[in-house]
Amino acid sequence: MTPPSKKIELIPAIDIIDGQCVRLSKGDYDTKKIYNENPLEVALEFEHHGIQRLHVVDLDGAKAGRIINHRVLEKLATKTSLTIDFGGGLKSTSDLKIAFESGAQMVTGGSIAVKNPDEFTSWIDQYGSDKIILGSDVKDRNIAISGWLETSELDLFEFLNDYQSKGITQTICTDISKDGMLAGPSIPLYQEILARFPDLYLIASGGVSHMRDIEALQEAGVPAVIFGKAIYEGRIRMTDIEKLLR
Repeated sequence: MTPPSKKIELIPAIDIIDGQCVRLSKGDYDTKKIYNENPLEVALEFEHHGIQRLHVVDLDGAKAGRIINHRVLEKLATKTSLTIDFGGGLKSTSDLKIAFESGAQMVTGGSIAVKNPDEFTSWIDQYGSDKIILGSDVKDRNIAISGWLETSELDLFEFLNDYQSKGITQTICTDISKDGMLAGPSIPLYQEILARFPDLYLIASGGVSHMRDIEALQEAGVPAVIFGKAIYEGRIRMTDIEKLLR
């Protein structure tokens, strides 16, 4: 008899531009769609239905190369009890301090891990792997950076191997070709990552279109999933979330 799959951690995303809750398709800023002018309302709704962790992305910051929407982060952190991981525009230790002082319990670094690996490694050493998440955004198996506006020559698996050796224990892996497209997640890619890095806490991101996708990720043994557009478009209902959480 097959043992039951371990329950997957559900992490809704709030992406912020101009202080508003938005979603993009494939990371293209020209596809911006505003879902709520008040991200706090969205976060409180998630919390009300049993969600415990939130993924917040400063899209303005990702584009500008410095943290922009820290006031929104501060509001989310002080007005909810959600565990918040924050990313977008974290390029320096001063940005990191602002994020933590504004209430983030964890931060995600992607571009900096490619462009300034010494700085990113110093964050891991200083704050610990429970606070620093590796952002491994991928396009055609290569790492993408700068709010997905650039694709590097770095191979995903070499990138993960390098940072696991430096102490990283968590990664958010987004297949850009799937993000915001509601076309299903990259399960074969995630299975390959899990097979090669069984000790990595893999957070799948991109492509989730309905609860069946989340259930399929759970069946595949993926520890956690980030989703956004499916819930904002009404394809996943909060009652569905509550059922899975129970």
